[in-house]
Amino acid sequence: MVKIAVVAGSTRPGRHSRQVADWVLRRARERGGATFDLLDVADFNLPLLDEPMPPSRGNYQHEHTKRWAAAVNGYDGYLFVTAEYNHSVPGALKNALDFLYAEWNNKAAGFVSYGSAGGIRAVEHLRLIVAELQMADVRAQVSLPFATEFQGYAAFTPSETAEQALQALFDQLISWSAALQAVRA
Repeated sequence: MVKIAVVAGSTRPGRHSRQVADWVLRRARERGGATFDLLDVADFNLPLLDEPMPPSRGNYQHEHTKRWAAAVNGYDGYLFVTAEYNHSVPGALKNALDFLYAEWNNKAAGFVSYGSAGGIRAVEHLRLIVAELQMADVRAQVSLPFATEFQGYAAFTPSETAEQALQALFDQLISWSAALQAVRA
């Protein structure tokens, strides 16, 4: 069975990342076709990248890195839930990605983003980042603008359009996650 992690990528107080990630996880589990878990970057308390060796060497020195690597390694694909901060990726998510290398290789990546413009610029940056980590990103994505998906900036209320887009994203992410198992074998 394909295993996919929904990665909540913001650690900011008052973040929407968990609301959105919880919605994604609920819908994923209702849909089936894979096993889905939540990886919340906030739960790992990663400092700014402090490993003395490049992650591509796989020689992790710190316990927080080893714990993060063990959590990430067991999945076939990742669905990144990202905010858009200043036209890019939250620093905590970029840092979490930068801590590891081989654990991300030859796995699938999908994106659910949110922000004033739906987070699309953050996803543009994430696509470049995951490519360097040797991940295959799927085309389908979910973009959640504050104006239409969040009532008064606080309560996340996904539209029918977002619900449909999420199903298309699941279809592609599950397929690619399964296909890449053969590449890693």
